[in-house]
Amino acid sequence: MRAPRFIPFVLLLVAIPVPLLATRAAELSKDDVDFRKLTLDKPKNEHLNYRLFVPLGYDSKRKYPLVLFLHGATGRGSDNTKQLTGANQLGTHFWIAREVQNTFPAFVLVPQCPTGENWSEPELNRPGPSLLLTMDALLKTQREFSIDPALIYVVGQSMGGLGVYSLVQNYPEKWAAAIVLSAFDNLTNVLALTSVPLWVFQGDADPSVPIDTVRDMMRQLRKAHAKLRYTEYHRAGHEIWDQAFAEPDLLTWLSSQKREDSPAAEGQVGSGAPLQKP
Repeated sequence: MRAPRFIPFVLLLVAIPVPLLATRAAELSKDDVDFRKLTLDKPKNEHLNYRLFVPLGYDSKRKYPLVLFLHGATGRGSDNTKQLTGANQLGTHFWIAREVQNTFPAFVLVPQCPTGENWSEPELNRPGPSLLLTMDALLKTQREFSIDPALIYVVGQSMGGLGVYSLVQNYPEKWAAAIVLSAFDNLTNVLALTSVPLWVFQGDADPSVPIDTVRDMMRQLRKAHAKLRYTEYHRAGHEIWDQAFAEPDLLTWLSSQKREDSPAAEGQVGSGAPLQKP
């Protein structure tokens, strides 16, 4: 009797088309490895795409900080990818760099605003639909992982900066600190802004954000004794991301901020009902 023939495993791979293997490898980008691709679905067809970075070696027995990053207008869409790339690449990936995670092992939550929407209604600072869903996603993340409620930060650039101003003015009890890049606001609740340490970055030649408006905002905040830090770049335009995220004490400043008070309205977070302005 002849012994059965065995086909070497390496030959079996030939049966899988090489283009298909290449396609599957291309579909799984490094961002897909670093940032979990998640969605939040609620009644009435409410839907939010978002990404979540979980610190390497996550230990549920520890308490971790979390950075919520709100992208600019170019990140809008439905692919759950654009909010991490292009002009938003640096702002999202700064926090997950090895040298940053070694000293500040933070979660990074990056929602995506749909095309045609804004994070907030700019005149009244009311959170838009996707920003309210973002608060739900944040609450969901806090329930699933060991997040320190005293170490939750919000960062936004351009359109995302409008979202930061809206969140701080509507949920001031939530944030340990906030960072805004290239954005202006009409400041309908200055009192709320004074309770959150804030670092604002702005180019004085920004064609999209009037520098006189931003300077007037800073005067209002200083007059109200806000915990404000303001950096203005001379002859800089709108895209100041490289300069801002290269500031040597950016990480030191943010990581040193801690919300001392206990959550005043934890049940309201993600409820779809922003705090009423005084």
